[in-house]
Amino acid sequence: MDVIAGTAGHIDHGKTALVKALTGTDTDRLPEEKQRGITIDLGFAELDLGDVRIGFVDVPGHERFVKNMLAGVGGIDIVMLVVAADEGVMPQTREHFQICRLLETRAGMVVITKSDLVDEGLLELVRLEVAELVAGSFLGGAPVVAASSKTGEGIEEIKQALIGISASLPLREDEQVRRLPIDRSFTVKGFGAVVTGTLLAGEITEGDELEIMPAGRAVRVRGVQAHRKAVKTVYAGQRAAVNLGGIDHAEIERGMVLCEKGALRPTQAFDAEIEVLEDAKKALRSRQRVRVHIGTVEALARVQVLEEGGEIEPGGRGLAQLRLETAVIALPGDTFIIRSYSPQATIAGGRILDAFAKRHRGRETAAARAFLTDLIKWREKTPDLISTFLDREGERGATRAELQALTGWESVTLQAALGAALVYGLVVFTGDDFIHFISQPHFARLSEKTLAEIEAHHKREPLAKGIPLETLREQIFRHVHLDIFIEVLYSLERKEKIIREKGHVWLAAHSIEISGEENLVLERLRKLYAEAKLEAPKIDEALDLAVAGTGLKPAHGRKIFQLLLNQGELVKITEDFYFSKPEIELLVEKVKAFVAGTPDRLIDVPKFKEIAGISRKYAIPLLEYFDRERVTRRAGDKRIVL
Repeated sequence: MDVIAGTAGHIDHGKTALVKALTGTDTDRLPEEKQRGITIDLGFAELDLGDVRIGFVDVPGHERFVKNMLAGVGGIDIVMLVVAADEGVMPQTREHFQICRLLETRAGMVVITKSDLVDEGLLELVRLEVAELVAGSFLGGAPVVAASSKTGEGIEEIKQALIGISASLPLREDEQVRRLPIDRSFTVKGFGAVVTGTLLAGEITEGDELEIMPAGRAVRVRGVQAHRKAVKTVYAGQRAAVNLGGIDHAEIERGMVLCEKGALRPTQAFDAEIEVLEDAKKALRSRQRVRVHIGTVEALARVQVLEEGGEIEPGGRGLAQLRLETAVIALPGDTFIIRSYSPQATIAGGRILDAFAKRHRGRETAAARAFLTDLIKWREKTPDLISTFLDREGERGATRAELQALTGWESVTLQAALGAALVYGLVVFTGDDFIHFISQPHFARLSEKTLAEIEAHHKREPLAKGIPLETLREQIFRHVHLDIFIEVLYSLERKEKIIREKGHVWLAAHSIEISGEENLVLERLRKLYAEAKLEAPKIDEALDLAVAGTGLKPAHGRKIFQLLLNQGELVKITEDFYFSKPEIELLVEKVKAFVAGTPDRLIDVPKFKEIAGISRKYAIPLLEYFDRERVTRRAGDKRIVL
C-alpha cells in the first residue's frame, strides 16, 4: 500500500528532523537551507514499513514560505501536525492545520516534538493545547505521540501509528483523468527533463504519450521512478519522478500538470463552495483580489460572491466565483486555499463545483446558485450530474471531449455515466459513435421550435412544398452543432411528424390547397409545356401566358410553377428552360435506340437535333443536361451515350 504523508507546523518545530529520524533522509537539499538552518522549499523522503510504503512531503514552516507549503500538501493522505513541546501551538501551527482541514486531508496524527526538552507537566499542557486546536476536526481523536528526534523517543510509536492510520484510510477513488501536478522540474545529465509530483489519479507507464498543461505541450514518458527506484508504472497515490522526452525542463514550471493527452482544458474561472475561516479579519467580498492555491499552482484572482449581499462573513459558507488572472488546470471536486493578496494570510478554502464557469451578471446569480445547488445535490450520481452540466450548456450541447473536461472523469467512468443517462432518458446523443450530447429538455425544445418554424413557413408560403433545410438550419440551428440538427430531423421523421426530401422538409399533415385562379394557372402551365414538347418557351414567357387575365402576378405564378417541379411533372434544364418530363424521357429512349446498333455509341449535335426535331437553341442545353445526368459523356465534339 502506498501512502503520502506530509508534515505541517510552525517554523523550527522539528519537522525536517522528524522526517530524518523516521527515514534517514535529510530533506533540506538547497544550499540556502543548509546555511540558514530552515526549510525553504519542499523536501521528499521515503519509508518502507512492510505492507505500507510512505512517501513523505516535508514542508517549510516559515510564514514567508506558505506558498511552497501549499504546493506540497494538496495530494497528501496523512498529515503529521508537528508541535514543539517547548513552544506549543504557534501561528503557523494554526494556519497549517486550517489549510489541511480546508483541503479535506483524509487523516492524520499529531507529533509533539522535542519532548526531551520539557518535563511531563509541560508536555501535558501542550497536549491540552493541541486537543483544543483540533477538537471537532478530522484530527479530533487522532493519535498524539510525543517524540524526540535527538534521542529517538517515540519514533517507533510514530511508525506504528502511521501503519494503523494507513490501514484505516478509505480507498482512493480513481474515477478522474490521470494527472500529476508538478512540484519540481530539473534535468538529469544523459536523461533530460524530469518532473516530480504526487499522482492524483490513474497511472503513468513508460512509453505513454501525455501532455503538459496548461502549456499544451505533447511529451513522451521515457522512464518513471517511485521510491527512488525505476519502475514500469506508477499508480495513483504514489510520489513519482517522470523522465520526459520532447520538452526541456526549463519550459516546465511548478503548477503545471502532466496529464492525459487531449483530456483536460485550462480554465480561468470556476464556481465553488467556500468556507471563510472564523479568525479571518473581514468578510470575503465581491471584487476582492486574492491568491488562489490549487494543486501546486498559485494564481491571482478576483472574487464574485454569489450570495445575497455579495459577501461571506468569517465563519460562514457560501457560493462564489473565482476569476483567475492566469490559466490553470482544475477539476470539479478539487479543493483549494484562498489567501489575502496583501498582507498574505490564509482566509478561506473551498471545493470546485464548476471548473468552467460562465460569468454571472446581475440577476443571473440566482440561476447560478440554483445550478450549483444541483451540482452539489447530484455530486455522487453521475448520470444526473451529466444531465445538469448538459442542461447548463443549453441547445448547443457538448461533445464527449467537452464533457470529459467538465467532469474530469476518465473514459470508462464517463462512458458509464453517459450510458446510464441515456437509459434514464436524461440526455440524447447525436452523431456516430456517441460524439455529441444534449439534455433531453433542450432536445425536446429544439424539436418543438423546428415544428413551429416549419408550420410558420407553410403559412407564409402555402404553395411551397416545404422549407429548405438550409433555411431551417439558419433559423433554428444557427449556433447548434450539425449533429444535433440532423438528430432532431431524424427523431421527428421517426415519429412521422415531418417528411424530408430533396433538401426540403414539411409537416407530414401538410397539404397544399389552391384557389380556383391558382388551379387555372396550374392547368395552363401543364397544357403549355405538354403542347410545346421540346420547344418550350422561356419561363418568364410561360408565366406571362399562364397568369394572363387571372389577376395573379407572374411572381405568384412562379410559386404555382414550383408545384409542377415539386411533383416531378417538369424538368429543369437551365434557369430559363424547363421541359415536360414525359418528353425528356421519350427523347432519352430515342437517343439510346439510335446508338443501340453502333459499336462506338457516339452521337453528334446535328444527329441529336435531327432525332429530337429541334434547333441548336434547344439542342445544346439539352445535351449539357444529359451530360450532367450521365445519360451522355462528351468526347470531343461528339457524345458517348452511356
